[in-house]
Amino acid sequence: MSQMHNVERQLREMILGLEIGPGEKLTERWIESRFGASRTPVRAALLRLETEGLVGRDGRGWTVSPINLAELEQIAVYREAVEVAALRLTCGLVDRSAVDVVEAMLVSCDDDTPREEWHRVGMDFHIELARLSGNEFLFRAVRDAMTRLSRARWLEVRDGAALGRAWSEHHAILAAVRSGDAQEAARLLSEHIVGSRDRLLTSLANDRRGLRARGFAVVAA
Repeated sequence: MSQMHNVERQLREMILGLEIGPGEKLTERWIESRFGASRTPVRAALLRLETEGLVGRDGRGWTVSPINLAELEQIAVYREAVEVAALRLTCGLVDRSAVDVVEAMLVSCDDDTPREEWHRVGMDFHIELARLSGNEFLFRAVRDAMTRLSRARWLEVRDGAALGRAWSEHHAILAAVRSGDAQEAARLLSEHIVGSRDRLLTSLANDRRGLRARGFAVVAA
């Protein structure tokens, strides 16, 4: 793996895992020291992360992008369009047995499962379900949208009731897909995305003061 890809991967993991908080400043010198990399690959990695909306320029330095409530709302609209389109394609497949693999991911989580794994599986549920459609563009669109949502979902995963609700809705969606009922699957997925958006935005808006106390930047526009 090249230096650039190594720095990019590790920085992305630290940002999405909230090891580096939203709004935190970054310097190329710190990154060079932290990862033992030279300046050119560090800058290339930062430019790639900038295209994902995870970092932005701050004068001569960089800042981890704040969690943007308006952006989260817009992503939900985008997700509903692309995920429902992918789901309808999957429901139309003659062989839908691959749904069992996605369901196995959900079943693998129990009371002893770390929150990090719940978070990963919740993200992968939507990504892998889109992959089953066979449409590479829809799959990439869903994957990119979920990446942008990842930090906010880390904050939401603290709520055990929200996790239980999401898992129940995931199973219901899969049941409709398995039966080939595109209309019901689309309805359930739309309700899931909209409900998740509303709960997430409410939670983040209500907890802005607490998040700021932890050094996390949350903006409304």
